[in-house]
Amino acid sequence: MFVDSHCHLDRLDKNHEQLTEVLQFARNRGVEHFLCVSVSVKDFPAMAETVVSFEDVSISCGVHPLHQEDACSYDELLATAANEKVVAIGETGLDYFYSAETKEVQLTSFIDHIKVANTLNKPLIIHTRDARKDTIDLLKEHKLPQTRGVLHCFTENWEMAQAAIELGMYISISGIVTFKTATELQEVVKKIPLDKLLIETDSPWLAPVPYRGKPNQPGFVREVGEFIANLKGVSVEELAAATTKNFYDLFAIAKQA
Repeated sequence: MFVDSHCHLDRLDKNHEQLTEVLQFARNRGVEHFLCVSVSVKDFPAMAETVVSFEDVSISCGVHPLHQEDACSYDELLATAANEKVVAIGETGLDYFYSAETKEVQLTSFIDHIKVANTLNKPLIIHTRDARKDTIDLLKEHKLPQTRGVLHCFTENWEMAQAAIELGMYISISGIVTFKTATELQEVVKKIPLDKLLIETDSPWLAPVPYRGKPNQPGFVREVGEFIANLKGVSVEELAAATTKNFYDLFAIAKQA
């Protein structure tokens, strides 16, 4: 069975009935759990309400680095993320590719998220793009040894993956790995130890081949898993079992279906 370790169900252009159908489609394809990831503390209540009726959906709480117009204080983040249903802090992180001009705000926000994760003993969900050194340096400086997390939708190099793994991070791979242009990422994925690997859709974005160009959905995590299994030379069953175990090891609060 698979887990979609990172999706944005509240961002799908679906009403509740349609979302129910989307999740059932995924379950029929062997997906047993879903982590719906927050991009804004301001929008967190609405996100939580969208998925509250689905027992196999967990939630996170945080502010995406590209949503700094929704930035919140440390105290507000801490209070909201303390919700017992929140299994992780984020997504947070740094993105200098799309928004280098907000670098200073991003840095402050990322540090706040790391400290909240330390305080609540909940793992981090990290978005990083074109910010390799600062991402690793801030984790080294502010993260407690017992605080773990994941670099989601990973597209960076092997050296960064190694550094993150040494800091207790998992590496999550999205449908980007199936793109013909993703040859460098594919080589990185071959090197990631199976016990440090997660898979995701990041839906509704980044649909894998053969659905590229269409709205993504959690059921397509199967294609991500199948592609990576072939890339690493393991069976689909072994890949699914390993990544699902890794998910529950990292996100210990998540209720197993």
